[in-house]
Amino acid sequence: MAVRLPLFATTSRGTEDLLAAELTSLGAARVKQDRGGVRFHANLREALRIVLHSRLAMRVLYPLLEAEVHGAEGLYEAVKSVPWEEHFTLRATFAVEATLKDSEHNHSGFVALKAKDAIVDRLRDKLGSRPDVDTGNPDLSIVVHLSKSKLSLSLDLAGDPLNRRGYRVEQTAAPLKETLAAAMLRAAKYEGEEPFIDPMCGSGTIVIEAALIAMRRAPGINRNFGIERWPQMKAEASQILEELKAEAKAAERVPPFPIIARDREPEAIEATKKNVKAARLGHSVLIEEGDAMFFPPPESPPGLLVSNPPYGEWLTAGGQKGMKTFYYKLGESFGSWGWRMAILCGNPAFESAFHHRPSEVRELWNGPIECRLMIYPWQVK
Repeated sequence: MAVRLPLFATTSRGTEDLLAAELTSLGAARVKQDRGGVRFHANLREALRIVLHSRLAMRVLYPLLEAEVHGAEGLYEAVKSVPWEEHFTLRATFAVEATLKDSEHNHSGFVALKAKDAIVDRLRDKLGSRPDVDTGNPDLSIVVHLSKSKLSLSLDLAGDPLNRRGYRVEQTAAPLKETLAAAMLRAAKYEGEEPFIDPMCGSGTIVIEAALIAMRRAPGINRNFGIERWPQMKAEASQILEELKAEAKAAERVPPFPIIARDREPEAIEATKKNVKAARLGHSVLIEEGDAMFFPPPESPPGLLVSNPPYGEWLTAGGQKGMKTFYYKLGESFGSWGWRMAILCGNPAFESAFHHRPSEVRELWNGPIECRLMIYPWQVK
């Protein structure tokens, strides 16, 4: 990858434009939004800077093949046509992950197995033997995607998805993906230069992502990446990553303003404490137990409030009427603070019940749940 090659970064639905802007800021070229991700060009150093620093990308993929395929045999032949011997040695392990969308095949495991067979057979023909499969810790992670009859075949530069930052050791019900939390912060234009609070913090994902931004800490600073084990790439990639990590650590700072996590549930407070500790942010995040509807604002200048309140799954008493009352009381409480706000909600009753006018509304997906991110300007006390 001495020259710029085409790559594809995946992201949560509704955040493609945010990822495109982030990739541009990290040095990517020829950036173009696509459904579910962003296409771009990068050389090896630029690509490694992206996997180290991107807060929004879930995967960064090196495409090997895009083709129309039909039937199991068509799939097999297409995968076998890739010159796998250029990427493998016989001692390299690999794993195949498949995803399907409107495909003639209805089982991703079958597609992954067929692709694995094609790779193994090609390498046996070319190298005289075959490498081993290791689904737990492979040297090469191969991603197969079938959308109708369109096959996309890629190598994953990171190995494990980038949203797995390594700090989530305990979680509460329906936690946000780390990348979605980071996308909410980018949409709210949070750069770590103002006080910050999540008053319904759950397991702490939003405040941890906010603290990483405020500290200017690269989200991948404490992890290794799959490309460091690619037989034809590992020495150069490891050296470049060592240099990039040293640069990233030198750029870190102490957050200039408080970053506060609150929740009324003791279990959430305990989960947040454990996750903040795992993220090595114990000196940067203040954790408080208290009810969002009654707790006063922090003793700091107004800043940014970001939260993901319950959609209805966890507050069942009173049904939808009870949820509207809950949202109304949140609006009364938060509106008195004078802070900017960005609130993610999957309940259609939220916007009217909260009784504040958003300056921006963005459709996002929290897993399978269609949500709206409501961004509110400075509130007048």
